[in-house]
Amino acid sequence: MQHNNLLVEACQIVSAIVPVNLATAANNGDWVSLKNFDRVTIVVFKGAGTAGEDPVITLQQATAVAGTGAKALNFTRIDKKIGTQTGIGAFTTATQAAANTHTDADSAEAEGLFAIEVQASDLDVSNGYDCVQVSIPDAGTNAQIGCALYILRNARFAGAGLPSAIVD
Repeated sequence: MQHNNLLVEACQIVSAIVPVNLATAANNGDWVSLKNFDRVTIVVFKGAGTAGEDPVITLQQATAVAGTGAKALNFTRIDKKIGTQTGIGAFTTATQAAANTHTDADSAEAEGLFAIEVQASDLDVSNGYDCVQVSIPDAGTNAQIGCALYILRNARFAGAGLPSAIVD
């Protein structure tokens, strides 16, 4: 294990959802492939909005970065920081029954930072699924700015640079 390398030398970072008003439309993230990586951390960051307009974080899996054969990708754990981000030092871990969506009933009116870990082995690999997408459907009628990133790590093959995660 290398302890003195840069984050960008150890992880592939990909934009999922660029900063957008989550209340304007369905916000479907780009697809990323885990074919060359062991895991991805999906990070969702949002500003405060209006009470009752809680964003729903949804995960799907597919057999290609075009979204081929898309279906639910269930998860049971999500780590989050809800509230003024400069005042929250640690993540709170929440567990849920296996589902491909998560809604935090207190997050609409507060700032939020969410992290969901997905291992490549969590996907339906026996049927060729190796791609992941995060989406956040329309979050209501009032403005709520948000974005999402994929942080892929543990590249499966050593090389001069990290492989792309946006191609099959």
